[in-house]
Amino acid sequence: MNIFEVSVHEAERKGPLDGLIVADFSRVLAGPLATMLLGDLGATVIKVERPEGGDDTRAWGPPFVDDETSTYYLSVNRNKRSVRLDLQNTEDIQFARELGRRADVLVENFKPGTMARYGLEYEELIKKNTGLIYCSISGFGQAAGRDLVGYDFLAQAAGGLMSITGLTPEEPTKTGVAVGDVATGLFSAIGILAAIVERSKSGRGQKVETNLLHSVLAMLVNHASGYLVANVVPRIQGNAHSSIAPYETLRARDAEIVIAVGNDHQFEKLCAVLELEDLPALPEFSSNGARVENREALHNELEARLALMPVAHWLSLFASAGVPSGKVNGIDEAFEFAHQLGLAATYTQLENGTNAVRQVANPISLSETPAKYWRPPPRLGEHDDDVRSWLKTDWIRPSSSMSK
Repeated sequence: MNIFEVSVHEAERKGPLDGLIVADFSRVLAGPLATMLLGDLGATVIKVERPEGGDDTRAWGPPFVDDETSTYYLSVNRNKRSVRLDLQNTEDIQFARELGRRADVLVENFKPGTMARYGLEYEELIKKNTGLIYCSISGFGQAAGRDLVGYDFLAQAAGGLMSITGLTPEEPTKTGVAVGDVATGLFSAIGILAAIVERSKSGRGQKVETNLLHSVLAMLVNHASGYLVANVVPRIQGNAHSSIAPYETLRARDAEIVIAVGNDHQFEKLCAVLELEDLPALPEFSSNGARVENREALHNELEARLALMPVAHWLSLFASAGVPSGKVNGIDEAFEFAHQLGLAATYTQLENGTNAVRQVANPISLSETPAKYWRPPPRLGEHDDDVRSWLKTDWIRPSSSMSK
C-alpha cells in the first residue's frame, strides 16, 4: 500500500512541501497547529495517537459536532492521517520507530524524556535517518524546567503575559485564546522550515526545540525590550497602550469604540472630526509622549465628545477622515467583517463526502503554491490499515532535495 498515492485531482494541487513525510507525535495545540500548517503546504502528515481516546482534545468540549467530535480537535488537525499506536506494545513501538526512520520531520510534545523510553529520541533515530528534522516542544524547556507541566495558562502566568493583561492590577487575566500555544506552534513551524532549507544544502537534519515559556517571552516584544533595555517593568493598563495615545477603547453613546492613533497627523484628524481642533496645540497633547503622560485627561476629553453620538455615526466619519478606528466585534461579527472585506477567511470541507466542516482558512497567501485543504480532520485510527501496511513494506527514501 502506498499512502502517497493520490487522485489526479489531488496531484494537480501539490503544495511546496509535497513529498515531505511528517510524523506527528504531538497532541493538544502547539504541535498539532505546527503540523497542520505543514500539511496545508502539501506535506504528508501522519498523526500518531494512543488507542484509547486519541488526542486529548477529541474530548475537549462542548461544543461538539454530532455529539462526538469536539470543535477544538477539528481546529488544528486537517490534512492529516490518523494511526493508533500503543507505545506499551512491542510491535507498535517497532512501527513507531520505523515511522521515525522514514520521516523527514518528527514533531513531539511529550514530557521531556518520554520519547527516550521507547527508543524514539532524536539521538537514536538519527542513527538510521541522518536527514531527520526532529522538533521537540515543551512547556518550560529541556533543562531545569523539564519536569514542569506545560499548559498554556501556566506559561502565560509564568511568562509575565498575565501581568500586563486585564483591566485592573488586582485581577491579572489570561488572554481569551491560548496564545502561548499558538505562538509556540508558529515558532515550531518556522524552525522546521528553516531546517528543511538547511537540509536541502547540507543533506543533514537537526533538532528543533521550542517551549511555551520562551515563546511567551518573545511575544512580549516592546514590553520585553522596555525591561531589558530600560529596566521598565510594565503593568496592567487595560485596553490602553503603554507607549501610544490615544490607542484604546473609548465609550461612545451606545458602546465602546476602538481608536488607534499612531502619529500626530492622525491625532489632528481625530480632533477635527470631533470638533476639538484646539487640542493638538495644547502642550499636554501636542506630541505622542505628552499624550501618554496625560492619558487620563485626554481620555476624558475624547469621551465627552464621543458620548454625544452612537458608534456607527463616529465610525462613518472616522473612516472618511482616515482615522484608524473600529468596533469591538464578536467572533461571528469578525468573520462577517472579513467576508465584507473580501478576505477568504473560511472554507468548507466535506468530511467523508457528506458532512460539511467549516474552518478557518490558512492565513498565508501564496501566489503559485497556495495552501490546500484535501483531508478533513481524521477520525481516530481512520488510517490504521493504510499506515501499518505502508510501514510493513520495503521502502527506500526518495532521492530529492526535500528528502535527503
